[in-house]
Amino acid sequence: MKIAKVEVFPLAVPVEGLTQAPISLPHADALKDVVFKAYRATLVRVTADDGTYGIGECMTRLAPRAIAAIVEEIAPVVVGRDPWDVEVIWELMYGVMMNRGHNRGFFMEAISGIDVAIWDLMGKASGRPVCQLLGGCHRKRLNVYASSLRFRPLEVVAEETRRLIDSGFKAIKVKVGRGRDKAREDMEFIRAVRKIAGDGVTLMADANCGYDFNTAMEVGKCLQDEGYAWFEEPLAPDDLIGYTRLADRLDVPVAGGEALFSKYDFNLWLREGGLDIVQPNVGRAGGFTECRRIAALAQAYHIPYAPHTGSSSQVCIAASIQMAAALPNFLVFEHMVSDWSRTKPNPLRHYLLADPVEVFEENQLVVPLRPGIGARVREEVLAECAA
Repeated sequence: MKIAKVEVFPLAVPVEGLTQAPISLPHADALKDVVFKAYRATLVRVTADDGTYGIGECMTRLAPRAIAAIVEEIAPVVVGRDPWDVEVIWELMYGVMMNRGHNRGFFMEAISGIDVAIWDLMGKASGRPVCQLLGGCHRKRLNVYASSLRFRPLEVVAEETRRLIDSGFKAIKVKVGRGRDKAREDMEFIRAVRKIAGDGVTLMADANCGYDFNTAMEVGKCLQDEGYAWFEEPLAPDDLIGYTRLADRLDVPVAGGEALFSKYDFNLWLREGGLDIVQPNVGRAGGFTECRRIAALAQAYHIPYAPHTGSSSQVCIAASIQMAAALPNFLVFEHMVSDWSRTKPNPLRHYLLADPVEVFEENQLVVPLRPGIGARVREEVLAECAA
């Protein structure tokens, strides 16, 4: 079997009904109409010479056509190779631009989508789910948390919190991170959600890099007092020194990693003690090939792994579920319950796949054991959502 073709599909769906930035964003008034203009994804399809194909996703928040162009440029490295040489292929792709500084960002996201597609192809060719190819399924059901309670009036948040609890969720993430000037409001929000949810519900907080160090310390102490399970992305993703100081001084675990791109990034952060929980995204941090290395590295530091899914499409979610099933140090899975718009659901999350990948039994997410990542893309949605 040889890889015969690599295709790429940049997707973008305009967001309707956005009233404010749904996450912490620097200069939100000036940037929200760019960042949250559309739901975006870049999908990759890798087809073998016998017609078997796999699908992957490059985690895209901006410029899906830019990532598509990179995929097309590095496709010749992949075509003609045996897909079972997946680690060789990964090293060849990484070697194209590594010594030119392109070892992060769009280039790594492009590699990630191709890698996921190759593993999906291998799974389909062998009739096995990717979790088995990664070494075996440690679990067939995943503990989940609902993500996320957004910046909305407290009465709306209270109603949403109760709805999630009534639906069976035992863990919920809330958004904070509105900066130094609104830190007091964020802390009031933290306390209010705890009061509404009660002590029997696990709560996490995600600041999306919204604080400076001193503000993060103040909010982090509030999270400690209210018994939150983690403090996610409190600082800018380039502030390793700040993360290290914060993790050392706070009792609440510091989580992060969705903005990191490889084992080299995670090695530095873990070595310096900047993270208590790692959160790579399989569509950004090098695909299955690199993320299992990151997981092994985290395990060596006795650090748990909680996959980031965010606003990814169903393809990335399907891949993330397979990754989570295969991890010995898996912690909990992010199940998105909110879109950027309250009036129009994200079709890339809800309608892209022909088969459901997020099926619940007894409040846990069932791992699909179909071949590959268990995903069949609807061709009509690809056409309708083309960027």
